[in-house]
Amino acid sequence: MEKKYDEIREAVRENYSKVVENYVSSAGCGCGDGSNNTCCSPAEPGSFYKISSDLGYSETELLKVPEGSNLGLGCGNPQAIAAIQKHETVLDLGSGAGFDVFLAANQLENTGKVIGVDMTPTMISKARDNARNGNYTNVEFRLGEIENLPLADNCVDVVISNCVVNLSPEKHKVFNEVFRVLKSGGRIAISDVVATTVLPQKVLEDMAMYSSCISGASTIRELETILSQAGFENIRIQPKDESKAFIRDWAPEIPISEFIVSATIEAVKP
Repeated sequence: MEKKYDEIREAVRENYSKVVENYVSSAGCGCGDGSNNTCCSPAEPGSFYKISSDLGYSETELLKVPEGSNLGLGCGNPQAIAAIQKHETVLDLGSGAGFDVFLAANQLENTGKVIGVDMTPTMISKARDNARNGNYTNVEFRLGEIENLPLADNCVDVVISNCVVNLSPEKHKVFNEVFRVLKSGGRIAISDVVATTVLPQKVLEDMAMYSSCISGASTIRELETILSQAGFENIRIQPKDESKAFIRDWAPEIPISEFIVSATIEAVKP
């Protein structure tokens, strides 16, 4: 089973490395292969801006991040539910090129700190370049897996993430680690996809579908159980039915919006 998990992680890592590589080589295009899923966004000019607007980000937010940090990835806006306060320490799981990290840092106004963790070296390099180009001094990007976070115990106030936890084959480890690094009273504010019914077998067995934020989706009940077992309280998972409009484009050949939906995931460490 561990070998299977490693294969999944490697497929995800390879896919997201291509996102960065093709962004650079295409001067701002997504995966450049014509795919419309969340991990390989369409390459028309302004497409990343439109995608993020559709996910709930405001024009003001989109204009205040370094160029190249918004790669058109995600399935929601965790900033909208995070209620980030000044002086807090924020952790972004699967931080990519730094989009949500920089948005969180803007809210902190140099009074706190934002740490981004990503397992893809090319993403970390891109994010660090973006931080330098944007003159951000209160952000840090660390290479690591979200199942084994490179952070100390009880050091984070809020954990955010945007369509990343579904990519992990060991979600119980992810939330155990999140619980460990959160301070008492700390909270999670995550946007991710959840399964509304059993996924078709051909989707479950398709590695490309897994790395495209589809096959790894858990049901709400499964996530509630995982969060509860990790020790979280005040668990609230809210599906966003309106997300079906953009989810349909992720895999046009399959009625995928009948099986998954974007949702907000909130919980508190006692």
